Amino acid sequence: MGEVAKDDLLVFSDEPERVSHSGKAPWQVLIADDDPEIHAVTKLALSDLVLEGRQLKFFDAYSGEEAISILEAEPDIAMVLLDVVMEAEDAGLKAVRRIREDLKNESVRIVLRTGQPGYAPEEEVITAYDINDYKTKTDLTRNKLLTTVVTALRSYRQLKTITQNRKGLEKIIRAAATLMERHSIINFSEGVVTQLASLLGMSPEGLLCVRTHKEDNTDDIVVLGAAGHYASSIQRSLSSINNRLVESAVTKCLETQTHIYLDGASVFYIEGKGHHAAAYLDNHRPLEDIDHQIIEIFLANISIGFENVNLFEELRTAAYRDPLTGLPNRAEFCRLLQFSYEEGHDHIYAICDVSHFSDVNETLGQEVGNSLLKAIGDRFQSSFSEDVVIARIGADVYGVIGPRKEVTPERIRQIAQEPYMAGEDRIPVQLVAGFTQTHGASTGLDILKQGYIALKAAKVNRLDGYAYFHPAMEEETSRRLHLVRRLRSDFRDEKLAVWYQPQVNISTGEVVGFEALLRWPQEDGSFIPPNEFIPLAEYSGLVVDIGAWVLEEACRDLQSLSDICARPLRMAVNVSIPQFRNSDFPSQVERVLKQYNISEGRLEIEITESIIMDDPETVIAILKRLRSEGVGVAVDDFGVGFSSLNYIQKLPISKLKIDRTFVQNSDTKSGAVIIETITRMGHELGLTTIAEGIETQEQRKHFEGLKIQEAQGFYFAKPMPLEQVQSFLKQTKCCLQEGKS
Repeated sequence: MGEVAKDDLLVFSDEPERVSHSGKAPWQVLIADDDPEIHAVTKLALSDLVLEGRQLKFFDAYSGEEAISILEAEPDIAMVLLDVVMEAEDAGLKAVRRIREDLKNESVRIVLRTGQPGYAPEEEVITAYDINDYKTKTDLTRNKLLTTVVTALRSYRQLKTITQNRKGLEKIIRAAATLMERHSIINFSEGVVTQLASLLGMSPEGLLCVRTHKEDNTDDIVVLGAAGHYASSIQRSLSSINNRLVESAVTKCLETQTHIYLDGASVFYIEGKGHHAAAYLDNHRPLEDIDHQIIEIFLANISIGFENVNLFEELRTAAYRDPLTGLPNRAEFCRLLQFSYEEGHDHIYAICDVSHFSDVNETLGQEVGNSLLKAIGDRFQSSFSEDVVIARIGADVYGVIGPRKEVTPERIRQIAQEPYMAGEDRIPVQLVAGFTQTHGASTGLDILKQGYIALKAAKVNRLDGYAYFHPAMEEETSRRLHLVRRLRSDFRDEKLAVWYQPQVNISTGEVVGFEALLRWPQEDGSFIPPNEFIPLAEYSGLVVDIGAWVLEEACRDLQSLSDICARPLRMAVNVSIPQFRNSDFPSQVERVLKQYNISEGRLEIEITESIIMDDPETVIAILKRLRSEGVGVAVDDFGVGFSSLNYIQKLPISKLKIDRTFVQNSDTKSGAVIIETITRMGHELGLTTIAEGIETQEQRKHFEGLKIQEAQGFYFAKPMPLEQVQSFLKQTKCCLQEGKS
């Protein structure tokens, strides 16, 4: 180091370092110089300096490396008086670069000093590395040194304030953003406590309370959220936590609507539209001015957050709760299924259907039906522990999530064991349930789908009333869904076909009509059996459109077939339950009759006993309307179903069709008795009877002897496409006396 003009320096005698009694932390100043005398002179010159109530505390470094080490260990050093030339000619400049680039310390103020003006730093170095000042040691008289230090320390304080404010705002933004993700009021309240503690650099030990109005018209203070050793207080009355200090401070905060500061604790008042809350937090240090500023900004955000959370809870209730029962709805049930799956809980999932619930609505009214649904939901909840989730996921379908030891078929049966009180009515209920675990599912919707697949299997197996999902069920369901998609596509592309099987006078063999039969041909020449795809068409609702198309095709083709036989023939068309439920069905039939000029008695619809029993009164009304238009009505597969003879007597039908099962068993005693009974009933009711499935000459003779008028079966002719049946009629001259198939 060069010689210093000592006449320009004020030299003081050594005296002990003074201790600050203001209670404020001293300014920390690092002197980095390889000359011990400079250290001593600098300390003496600044020993009496008190700035903003804070004295100075000095650190000594005698090289650039030592200065860096001290700065690493003491991050709160406010300024460095740094000699340019120490262990090397550029040691000070290297130290500057390391402070800014390696230590990333942008706050500490740097004053470069040198006793050798020739080693002055270049201008770009001063600007690039934020050097606060540059002085030669000969310039630093006491007054100039004081001015330089005071300026640097004030600059440091301003920078720290800006940095603290920026960091505080960043914390507030992060904290507010984090809280906005908490959509439940309890989670949000807990988040307020933890974020307050985080902003203040403290451990989260506290609680958030609100004043509530009880049913007995008294007020109470309830803990909405808590953290740390207060966590067990959530959703409890504040008085129950047995802490007089906390209770008193929170009560005072809510009453005075101001913040309360105690030794070791603070209570922050939070006010918003329609709510008042108090956040109690244990303090591990006194709060500083910057803390108060940050807290005020944060609490302003929190007030808005409370309003948003309250709104979200209202929306959530509307979106995720069943308004009738108050139970979680389907959307919430799917979310809970997903949560259970992701958490790896060993749960069983059940989908429970109330059998024949629609009958209750239709016979007793919707009000009683709603009361029944609420009663079922209540019994579900009371039959399981709090570990089990109950939801209403459909009109008459409930979902259950819970431990395998609780969610069992036996427990579900018990729920339906006793009748339910719905208003003044005692209503017995039968529940059908499908059970599943995860079985390869990856989402809550997958689990729900498996439950419904099991439920469908349970409905088929009425004996047990329940079924557990097996992967093979899903494979079958996927196959059926694939078939439905193909059926829809092939119907759209006009790949389906209507075939016709002749019906004959059993005595003369003359063709009297045809039954229109739907066929689904495949590219390889094979056919998918009707008993496989027609139920799928009914289930998917596609049968309504397909049925309308078959009706029109059959009526259009009827005229050409009648022309070949030179006499009016009859066309029988099968009708399904979904078609009967379609309000446009009668008008549809009437339009087709008019369009193709079908005269009275030439169109016949075939219905099964299951259609009759689905909704007898509606069916009877529709059939009467059709009969008035000259449409015949045949009961197909008669004797197979469980229809009431009372309804058979009321139905405006014209024909009974004896099922092929009875025809095949006609040589047995029991089969013969059934056939004779049906035949006698038909005669007494004035109905035509037709035997379906005649395959042999013996069967024909047997039924002819029973005075059955008409027959249909392979003995006479198999079902054929239009062109083939036209050729067949020409060849046989419309008479199949000896059987021509």
